[in-house]
Amino acid sequence: MLVIRIKLSTLLGEKRITQAELARKTGIRPATINEMYHEFSVRVNLEHIDKICEVLDCDISDLLVYIPNAVD
Repeated sequence: MLVIRIKLSTLLGEKRITQAELARKTGIRPATINEMYHEFSVRVNLEHIDKICEVLDCDISDLLVYIPNAVD
């Protein structure tokens, strides 16, 4: 099973930015930001990732983390 974690909640806490403020600054729907914040997203739009990284002044590796599968 592929596991990619979205660390948006951590980043917003560190930057002291609310979901609503991020939605306003990026133009991304608040519902989409909320899905990413709570890691409910099944797919992510690369344009959204770009906008979030730009607003939060972070690298994609700060936002997305790949957790490899354990091979038995």
